[in-house]
Amino acid sequence: MAAPSMIKRLDETVVNRIAAGEVIQRPANAIKEMIENCLDAKATSIQVTVKSGGLKLIQIQDNGTGIRKEDMGIVCERFTTSKLRKFEDLQSIATYGFRGEALASISHVAHVTITTRTSDSKCAFKGGYIDGKLKGPVKPCAGNKGTQIAAEDLFYNVATRRKALKSPGEEHSKVAEVVSRYAIHNSGVAFTLKKQGESVSDVRTPPNASKVDNIRTIYGASVARELLEISCENSKIGFKVTGCISNANYSVKKCIFLLFINHRLVDSPALRKSIETVYAAYLPKNTHPFLYLSLEISPQNIDVNVHPTKHEVHFLHEDAILEEIQKCVEQKLLGCNESRTFFTQALLPGAPVQTSQVTKDTKEVGSSDSSANKPYAHQMVRTDDKMQKLDVFLSKPSQTSSSVRSTSSSSDNTGLTSTGNQDNAGIQSCSDMAGTMDTTNVKDSEELMETDEAFSASSSRKEKAEVEDNVLDNSASTSTLSVRQPHRREIKLTSILTLQKEVEERTHKSLRDLFRSHTFVGCVKPGLALLQHHTKLYLVNTTKISQEFFYQQFIFDFGNFGILRLSTPAPIYELAMIALNSSESGWSEDDGPKEELAQYIVDFLQTKAEMLQDYFSMEVDEDGQLNTLPLLLDNYIPVLHGLPMFILRLATEVDWDSEKGCFESFAKECSQFYAMKKELSSYKTAEATQMEETDGASTSSSPETAKSHDWKWTVEHLLYPAFKSVLQPPKEFAEDASILQIANLPDLYKVFERC
Repeated sequence: MAAPSMIKRLDETVVNRIAAGEVIQRPANAIKEMIENCLDAKATSIQVTVKSGGLKLIQIQDNGTGIRKEDMGIVCERFTTSKLRKFEDLQSIATYGFRGEALASISHVAHVTITTRTSDSKCAFKGGYIDGKLKGPVKPCAGNKGTQIAAEDLFYNVATRRKALKSPGEEHSKVAEVVSRYAIHNSGVAFTLKKQGESVSDVRTPPNASKVDNIRTIYGASVARELLEISCENSKIGFKVTGCISNANYSVKKCIFLLFINHRLVDSPALRKSIETVYAAYLPKNTHPFLYLSLEISPQNIDVNVHPTKHEVHFLHEDAILEEIQKCVEQKLLGCNESRTFFTQALLPGAPVQTSQVTKDTKEVGSSDSSANKPYAHQMVRTDDKMQKLDVFLSKPSQTSSSVRSTSSSSDNTGLTSTGNQDNAGIQSCSDMAGTMDTTNVKDSEELMETDEAFSASSSRKEKAEVEDNVLDNSASTSTLSVRQPHRREIKLTSILTLQKEVEERTHKSLRDLFRSHTFVGCVKPGLALLQHHTKLYLVNTTKISQEFFYQQFIFDFGNFGILRLSTPAPIYELAMIALNSSESGWSEDDGPKEELAQYIVDFLQTKAEMLQDYFSMEVDEDGQLNTLPLLLDNYIPVLHGLPMFILRLATEVDWDSEKGCFESFAKECSQFYAMKKELSSYKTAEATQMEETDGASTSSSPETAKSHDWKWTVEHLLYPAFKSVLQPPKEFAEDASILQIANLPDLYKVFERC
């Protein structure tokens, strides 16, 4: 039988290195211990410099109270501390350090140099340490108030530990994580972390920033703007919790959990799990929140001496405290769940390779009879615009017997109404003044030709687009663009040709392809519509698109507009007064009396009458009345509520001094007036009016249904067919969220497969 082994006392150096291996497991642990020493020394600025992730060099400098020269001899020995005198002091400990092992452990696995100066000392003192002992006498030197500690060649004498560590880059990430968390919690202290030899800091927080400011600096604005402040206190069990948690709009793949208990960075798996249980009802599957909590517990109820690195603590009433925190978080999330925020990004139709691949797949489906070429479900797209649309799933009007009607009858469009001060006796109602528009009640051949010229103006650009692209469906019978071709004036003005060239140069080819081959899905509201292009669904800003469309119509059909003749001439003076009485005009007493301004507008436009009629098809007679407006799109009548402001802006906003500036600014004002406005959608087109008369909509449909049908019909059957034909979308539409991709069929199938 073998003899028992002899028990021997380990050498003190071996004992210290074993203890050092427990306290200092990696560079981040050493930095954590030294940061806590800096905070205990009342430092307001802490600068950390590392090399090779802390393996080659760790240097930390503060502006705290410093170390006395008399204490330099024992500062790196084990169990030497200024924070604890007897064991009972642990029950009320309020500092980070208390065992006196941090510097001792570091000095046993690295070469340590300490430079320190107290406030009452005339110079600093410097000493080098190895295995907890001074290598030589302490020497005076120059230095700032505070302490600088440098640890070089970490684990130089523990080869196994050094090899087990990760790459310098990963170690640096862990160091940055520790510094960041202490920087957030200690918002009154300036933290800086950088690599040696580099001028740019990886972490940098100012001394006067708040906790939320530091979170924004370190984790980004996307977290900071979604934070909720929480606070909970229970004096019965002696705890208080404060912090910031993310709301239901924010989620990440890995939980970010910053927990400080009595200002000590620790981890609590139980608390983390209990809070994430609450978030499971609000966040998508496999996503997690951002959590920063500062828990203060009565010192007598907590045991901080349970882990070598002080990474964990034990405290009394743990279950009760966790339950209280869980309730507090749940109540806060319930209060913020009334609304959600979604951030959208303007997306283009897709890369050319993807678009061509989808087109190729679609062609293969139609040309091959083999079952092997049968498309997958996520490759199938709708190409027939007569199939079901969005409106099918919504409430339908009672009369929907025909979708497209003849446009030969007269329009009964509701006219202008005064939007300003009604005290002015000269203002008449629109129906009495100039309310209704009539494009078909034209008797003589001259007026008929003027209207026909508008048809050719639209059709000219349409047929040109068809020749260039050869992509339009010949069966698009809903388009109201005429195919008649009367004679057109040839415009050779340099300014107009320049403006036309500018439109062509800023055209976005991918967006043009989108509009040329889109399928109209439905209207969301007057200012928004849904389009389908291949396998993608887009939300389109109809207001912006129509404004650009009418601008281009004005530039390309310059001098060849048709005529919209007012059934009753509209006095320009009355229109100007209506505009000046509205808040939109921005009129003030400094501008002069409204009556004088209105008369000035009449006189000014009368001086431009010949030009207005020749170039813009706007007839202003000798009595100061407006008789006609330009017809920019066949069968489309602008919302007449905007006519007073349009007249006012023609006199005040158009640059009448230069040729190009005049035509460009006039086109912009005209496009703004003609655009489909989201707030003015209750007007009736000629087609919608006839539908009401034919179907008896006045008796069988509600006013809301009729109004909804009017603008929806106009958007679907007038505007978007025109966009498909001739619109040249500018490049800025790809960046200003005018066109948003909101769904992609292949991506949707991926989501459904995961469900």
